[in-house]
Parts: sequence; C-alpha cells; structure tokens
Amino acid sequence: MNDVRTGITARAGFALAVLFAVNLLNFFDRQLPGALGEPIRREFGLSDTALGLLGTVFTLVYAAVGLPFGRLTDRWIRTRLIAIGVTAWSLLTAASGLAWNYATLFATRLGVGIGEATCAPACQSLIGDLYPSRRRAFALGVFMLGLPAGVCLAYLASGWIGEALGWRAAFLLACVPGLVVAGLVLLIPEPQRGAGDAGAQVTAGGGKAPIGALLGIPTLWWIIASGALHNFNMYAINAFQTPFLQRFHEMTLREANNVSALVLGAVGIVGLLAGGWASDRLSARRPDGRLLLSAVTMLAAAPCVFLALAQPKGAIGGFVLLMGLGIMVSFVYYATVYAAIQDVVEPELRGTAVAVYFFAMYVLGASLGPVATGMLSDHFARQAMQAAGASEMAEPFRAAGLHDAMYVIPVLMTACALVLFAGSRTVAADMQRRGRILQPLPLDGASPRA
Repeated sequence: MNDVRTGITARAGFALAVLFAVNLLNFFDRQLPGALGEPIRREFGLSDTALGLLGTVFTLVYAAVGLPFGRLTDRWIRTRLIAIGVTAWSLLTAASGLAWNYATLFATRLGVGIGEATCAPACQSLIGDLYPSRRRAFALGVFMLGLPAGVCLAYLASGWIGEALGWRAAFLLACVPGLVVAGLVLLIPEPQRGAGDAGAQVTAGGGKAPIGALLGIPTLWWIIASGALHNFNMYAINAFQTPFLQRFHEMTLREANNVSALVLGAVGIVGLLAGGWASDRLSARRPDGRLLLSAVTMLAAAPCVFLALAQPKGAIGGFVLLMGLGIMVSFVYYATVYAAIQDVVEPELRGTAVAVYFFAMYVLGASLGPVATGMLSDHFARQAMQAAGASEMAEPFRAAGLHDAMYVIPVLMTACALVLFAGSRTVAADMQRRGRILQPLPLDGASPRA
C-alpha cells in the first residue's frame, strides 16, 4: 500500500511540476506585449487605445475558443490537448517577433490566444483528479504560481533583452522553452476522472445539458462576476504599468520592467502560497472559508493600489511598497476561487466549468481592461493637452492621461470584494446540493468518522 501511495504521490508531483511550467509559459508569452509596450507603440506609431486592443483581441479569442476546448477537455485525452496547445502558442509567439506592422502583430496575437485557451481547463481538470479535496487548493495554488512567476520572468527578460537586442528578440526566444515543455506534458499519465473525489457524487458523462447545469449553480454566477472584475484590473495593470512607470516616473524600459517584475510578479508567489494554505485550513472548518478569505484580501488590496497610484513623480519606493502589497494580497484570489469552483462542480464538468468561467471573465473583464484603460488614457491625455493650451500631443500629456486612467483599478477591486462576499453566502448550499459536505475534514487529512 505504501508503495502504491508513493507512486501516486510521485506521479502527482511530476505532473504538477510540468503543469506549473505550462502555466508559467502561458503567462510569460501573453505578458510580452505589456512589458514591451512602449517600444512597440513607438515603432508602429500607436495610440494607447491601439496598444490596449492587442490585449483585448487576445482575450476575446481566448474566451471564444475556450468553451469548445473545455468540452473537449471533458471528452478527450487532456495531456495531448495541452501539448498541442503549448506547441501552437510557442510558435505563434515567435511569429509575433517577425511582425512587420500592427496588423500582422495583431494577427499573431490572435493565434497565441487560441493556443493558450487549451491550458486552463485541461490543466485544472487534471489537478482535480490528481489531488483530493483537502489538498486541492494548495495544488492549484502551486499551479497558479505560474502566473506571477511567468509575469515576473516576462518583465525581467523583456527589460534585459529589449534594451540589448530589441523587442522582437524577446518574442523569438520565448519559443524555445515552450517546445521543450510540450514534450514533457506527454510524459504525464492521464488520471481517471473523479479519482480525487472519493465519496463525492459523480454523474457519468457530465449530464445531458452541461452549460445549463453549471449555470444552475448560484455560487458560480458570483464567481464569474468576480472574475470579470478581477481580470479587468489585472489585465489593465499588466498592459500599462510598465508604460506608466516609463512615462510618469520617467524610468528606462529595463528599470520599469524590473519594478513590474517585483510588484506584479514576485510578490504574487507569496499571495498564492499563503492563500492556498489558508484556504485549505479555513475550508476544513467552514464551507464559505475560501470565498470569505478572497473577499477580505481583495478589500484590503484596493486602498493599497489607490495609494500607490497617488505617489508623486519619482517616489518609486512608496509605489513599490504599496503596489506590491496590494497585488500580493489580491493574488489570494486565484488559490481560493479556483478551488471553490472545484468544490461546487462535479468532476465530469470541471473542464467545461473552467471554460465557462474563463469565457465570461475574459469577455466581460479581461478584454475590456486594456482597451478601456487605453481609451481613458487617451481621453485624459487630450484633456491635459487642452488644459495646457497645446495643439499637439506630447509625452507629458500621455503620462498624465495614463496616470488618471489607472484609478479605475482600485474602484473595481472594491466592487470585486463585495461580489465575493455575496458568493460566500451561497457556497455552502451549492456544496450540499452536490453531496460534497459530509462533515468537516480534519486538518491532518484523515478520513472523518461515519
């Protein structure tokens, strides 16, 4: 028995390590346009609206194709789907570095979005079958470490490569690790569906109307709404923080990316690990523990981000401290909410559930974040230009416009916290309906007594 358990643990550990690498590359590749936004804007003569639109079209196509990929996740071999997706988006990221105008860059980013849409549903479905409920939030937290790690590495690498070799080289070099990881994915054994949910109610085939069944779960509606608000904020920050630091605080590309690597990437590792640990502890005591934790931390993040943006020009130390703290606690969201989805959704529908969630939060949130912030930036920049009595747009006006536009982020963080509080009121009933509450699990992971 011990040998069997050791084998299962080793298999799960290897799979989680590879899936972490997949997620890291997923966010590394998608963050490159944000990290290199200023040199791209200047080479192609773009407005902030056009720059933000690159992120918007990426997320829209990501959301659209995510639904069929989610259904395919629940029906096909997940490791093959992930390997194909990683290969496709890696090659198309390299193609982005060969773009000769805005239109070709636009087209290649559409292709990257299609490839990356395979990642979340299939990876999270695999983790749900590899890890039991009592350890799932921590496992998902480790998987989601790929987000801050990928963002951090994207900023660090882009700052160094962009200054030394130009922005195109960063896209071209990103292809190589993707092809290596795609091969490693094929070494992961495909687990049995529902293997991590002993004692839970499982329905064969996921029911006759999967989308309808999922939308009949009230908690999922609140989670979807929170995802739209949260992703609006995160994609707006990722698209424009480095340009903001370059314009408003007058930093170089490398300096700005180093700051972004820290406050948008590295600090998220702490938030995810601490959030996954605390989420598992709280959910063992009360079913609404995950969402309550996420709501409290999101509410704490809002004033930190507001005060970071309010720092005067050149006050980099205050900006780093406050923005880093706000982003760190907001990363708790991923470890808590993703595990909550698995808590209220049966195993055969988890791939579809993640795809539905991603579709809604990307269409209603992430797709709007970059372009809406870009439009606000252009609007406030024109106001600054008119107030100064100038007839031509200059960089100081662009800096003022982007600074004012980014205040929308802490406002929506507060709204997200309120939505998460509402979701915490329905989660217990949804878990009960799914037959997932028998009695609280002890913290040592032992089985409860009948």
